[in-house]
Amino acid sequence: MEHIRSHLRFYWAIFGALGVFTLITVGVAQIDFGSHANNFAIGLLIATVKAALVALFFMHLWGEKKLIYRILAFTVFFAIGLFALSLLAYFDHTHTF
Repeated sequence: MEHIRSHLRFYWAIFGALGVFTLITVGVAQIDFGSHANNFAIGLLIATVKAALVALFFMHLWGEKKLIYRILAFTVFFAIGLFALSLLAYFDHTHTF
């Protein structure tokens, strides 16, 4: 029974951390960091931390084998590639309509 209680305390602590990061997100949204890009980057950084907490602890990826991390690394690599290609297409001014 004590083992279950320790796990529950841990999950409640992670839940509390997610709540704190949500409050930080709301607070940071009220601050101007000089440009829209800076505000966006800080918001994405906080969202990434929250997503990592959810993935590692609530989805139990913390104790997974190395294969899952390799697959995750490839997924992140290709997702960044897709974002980069989208930005390149957005800023490509060779086509006029």
